[in-house]
Amino acid sequence: MSITARERETQESRLPFIPMDLDAERRVLGILIKHSGKIDLAVDKLQPHHFYDRIHRMIYQAILDLYHSKGRISYTQVYGKLRKEQQIDTLEEVLVAITESFASQAELEPSIEVLLEKNGKRQILQAAQQIEQMILLEKEDSIEAYQAKAQELMFAATNAVTSPEDDAKDLLAILNKCYINLLQRREGKTSHGLSVRYPSIDSFTTGFKNKDLIILAARPSMGKTSLALNFAMNVGKRNIPVLIFSLEMDDEQIGDRLVLSELFRFKGQGPEEVTSFDYSTRMTDTQFAATQSVFNDLYKLPIQVVDKRGLTVAEIRAKARKAKAEQPDLGLIIVDYLQLLKPPPESRKNWALVVGDMVRELRDLAGELNLPLILLSQLNRGVESRDDKRPMMSDLRDSGNIEEFADVIMFLYREDYYYPEQAAEKGITGETEIIFAKQRKGPTGKVRLMYQKEYTRFVEETIREEA
Repeated sequence: MSITARERETQESRLPFIPMDLDAERRVLGILIKHSGKIDLAVDKLQPHHFYDRIHRMIYQAILDLYHSKGRISYTQVYGKLRKEQQIDTLEEVLVAITESFASQAELEPSIEVLLEKNGKRQILQAAQQIEQMILLEKEDSIEAYQAKAQELMFAATNAVTSPEDDAKDLLAILNKCYINLLQRREGKTSHGLSVRYPSIDSFTTGFKNKDLIILAARPSMGKTSLALNFAMNVGKRNIPVLIFSLEMDDEQIGDRLVLSELFRFKGQGPEEVTSFDYSTRMTDTQFAATQSVFNDLYKLPIQVVDKRGLTVAEIRAKARKAKAEQPDLGLIIVDYLQLLKPPPESRKNWALVVGDMVRELRDLAGELNLPLILLSQLNRGVESRDDKRPMMSDLRDSGNIEEFADVIMFLYREDYYYPEQAAEKGITGETEIIFAKQRKGPTGKVRLMYQKEYTRFVEETIREEA
């Protein structure tokens, strides 16, 4: 379909209402046609859709095609290609106007930035219009779904404002980062990721890495939620914000667990200890003073809790993006737990594929927000039928999909969970194996912690021996 002079006149009459700069578009095209050696500066940044004017898009596409096929361009080649394709009735006058501009080569890069900025604004405007239509047509069932969709649209739109980054990274820069890590290890600085303040875990993992999806899996009542909350509290004590999505326990239950975990420091200080067994009963003055001291310390921690059941990954993504925008230094996200996530309403896949999609999307979220994300998961009952009940990859529900997308997979195993009498005889009640079944950036193996169930707290074995 050709573009007539009348159509172009009508098109330009509407332009003041839309973010665009036709002069900048003409400058870019004129410079590229007259100075073809500059095209490399444009190819890496500009795509045809960055031009608002339809004819300008066609001309730029012709420039790209000629460049990729012949490695050079000229006015004659551009004119011949477009004339051959009979796309523009006013081709000659448009090209003459473009090439007769007096733009200098130095104006190319600033003009490219203008085009990128205007296109970004158009993308945002388009997203706003989509949001408006979505609301007017009542396409969603809840306000949370509207919020999630709106944030998704706006996030995609705002990414268009910035110039795209190069995909390729120089090997020298990569090796420099590797060498710095090597020097840190040589000097004993093993944790270049997020420390969770368990020396055995920090040493084994060198810290949880940004963009990593960490699976923490176990059978029910093994202590996975307690360990995740211990991680959250230890990170929060370093003034690093943490966001917890609790799909099972409400906020008060989370709060009680955090309080109980901190009451561990009063262990062994007399008969009036406060534990999970008497926390809800009438307290003595000593017990109340200890608990109040813990509350005062916890008030300072930058931890947020979302305790809504039946969340979708889209809703988690929307709330996480909001939290990151409000707290740019957000350092850790915890989701408790995978099997309680609600699949998308439109999904018709079998459960295994749905789980795979949700895990992949959470991994992508960790990458997008540049932080570690810990995803708790239940193990299937297959572990109960074996003599050795230590978890394996096959014990993960829908294990293939989880294993594929996870960067780290941690299992919890306590002998006293299955064999309490034997564990008591051995003196290992509470001893917990943290099994690293997968580490994309490190070794596999296991470390040991002690689980103080009455305090819902994990401690290093050395702490247990000193108490």
